[in-house]
This record gives sequence, structure tokens and C-alpha cells, in this order.
Amino acid sequence: MNDIVEEALRLWGMTRAGYELIAARENAVYEVSDARGRFALRLHRQGYRRDAEIRSELAWLAAAAEGGLSVPSPVRTVCGGFLARIGGMQVDVLTWLTGRTLDDALANRAREDRRSLFLALGREMARLHEVSDAWSPPQFFVRVHWDRNGLLGQEPLWDRFWENPELTASDRDLFEGFRRAASDKLEEIGPTLDYGLVHADLVPANVLVDGNALRLIDFDDGGFGYRLFDVATALLKHMPMADFPQFQNCLIEGYRSIRPLDVAELDLFLALRAATYVGWNITRIGEADGTARNERFINSFRSLADKCLRRNVFSAFLA
Repeated sequence: MNDIVEEALRLWGMTRAGYELIAARENAVYEVSDARGRFALRLHRQGYRRDAEIRSELAWLAAAAEGGLSVPSPVRTVCGGFLARIGGMQVDVLTWLTGRTLDDALANRAREDRRSLFLALGREMARLHEVSDAWSPPQFFVRVHWDRNGLLGQEPLWDRFWENPELTASDRDLFEGFRRAASDKLEEIGPTLDYGLVHADLVPANVLVDGNALRLIDFDDGGFGYRLFDVATALLKHMPMADFPQFQNCLIEGYRSIRPLDVAELDLFLALRAATYVGWNITRIGEADGTARNERFINSFRSLADKCLRRNVFSAFLA
């Protein structure tokens, strides 16, 4: 792998730079330092994204940065491109952003300061959606769709959650029932929902806090989707916390200070987001913490799916 990194550094004109592997779970990410500053060098996981999808992500990041958001900006090679193939691997370089993760920041803030972080996160999310809507993507632009089919179709983006091998018979019945009802519901209301480019993975690890500034990183799963999906993703992992209701209210308030947000179907999208993790973990159960993580994901989705199925909004689809 070092040979690929060193060849990449040559292509980006950084042959004297130092580098260190800092993440290797999905993409391999190296922190690179040279006289110009710090950068993130990404070696993309093989087979996950086509070249056109990565180039689209990089174009979107450049547009978001130009729009005033604090996001990683793509760095050109010495030949002027943004993406290279080295040893069969897709490689790009982004500007480095400083800050601690949202989880770390929450653990070290007083209650009122914790809530202010969610106000800020709501504003940044809304600004991302606003800038994305104002942008005209290039003709080659192509990204995944977190739509009804991408979430609930026969081949969802993150695998068939209703076929997770650790489900009990009652879980399977519940999850399949939710899938049918949610699919019918999205078919009915989908055209009325705010839909456009979304980050799709605004979990705490992808939100950096630097003083009063929030920075959004890791757009690898970004694409087209319901804006409520971004809201649900940002909230889901905080649900077990005692002050979650305040976090949710603050995030919504922050968002609405920039642009409108209808949260009538937020419970549905919290369940949909939870479902994706049950599917995502299917191929990862064998990892060191895969079994415990799987149980946690199933329990979370079970609770949210049951809540949705008991709501009157689903009654017409369950008759």
C-alpha cells in the first residue's frame, strides 16, 4: 500500500510529504503533511463507486466549498485532474479540516453548549441543501439515490435489512410488514417531500467541531435523497441520550432558520435510517464487534418500526 501512496504523492507534487494512515474501515485515509499544509489522501474501497461517481462527489464538494460551507475541497494533481488510478485503486486528495468529532465535543460541553451544537448542525445541514439546490451539476454528474427504491426496493443501497440472518421469525414479520407499509407510504407522499442532494451520513464522526465552527466531512455516501433522511441520520445515534428531545428541537430550529422543513414524517425516516444499518451490517457480522453491533441495530430498528406501524398514518396500508 505504501507504493500506491508514494506514487499518489508524486502525482500530486508532494514527493517530500510525510504521511500516516488514520482510517482504514471503509476507504483508507492518510493524513499528508508538506510545506503547503495538511491534506487527506483517500484510497477508495474497490468496487464501491465508479470513477464518474467519485468525480461527481468531488465536483459537489468544490461547489459546496465555493458556497461557503466548511467541507473538504478537492486538490488537483500536477496534471490538473482530481482523480487518479494507481495499481487498480481510485485515489484523490482533499484539503484537511481540523476539529474534534461531534461525539467528543458533546462529551466535553455543558448542557446549553451541547444544544447550541445542534442548532449549528441544523443550520449547516440547511445551508448544504440550499447551496446544493442553487448549484447546476456538470453533465457527467451521477450519484446514488436514497429514494423509495434505494431504501426499500429489491436491491436497496445497503442490502436487504429484512433478510439479516440474525432476525427472529417475529422480527422478520415485523420488518417485512414495515417495508411494505413504508414503501406504500413513500409512493403516496414521495412527490410532496423535499428531495435533492443529501450528505446521507451525517453521523457524529462526520461532523467536526472546531470552536464555534462546524465542518462536514466524508461525502462518500452522498447522493440524491429526501432531506428528512439527512435530518434522521443526524439524530438517530443520539436517541438514547437523556436530552435527545432538546437536541432534536434545536436541530430543527437551526434548520428552519435557513430554509423550511416539514417534520411530519420524521418518525418514518428515523425508522428508515435505522433499517439501513440492519442491512449494512449483514456483510460485517463476522467483524470483531459485528455481532454486538448487529444486535444493537436490530433492537433500534425493531422499536422504531413498531412505533411506525402503530401510527394511524400506516393504517390504510395495513387494512
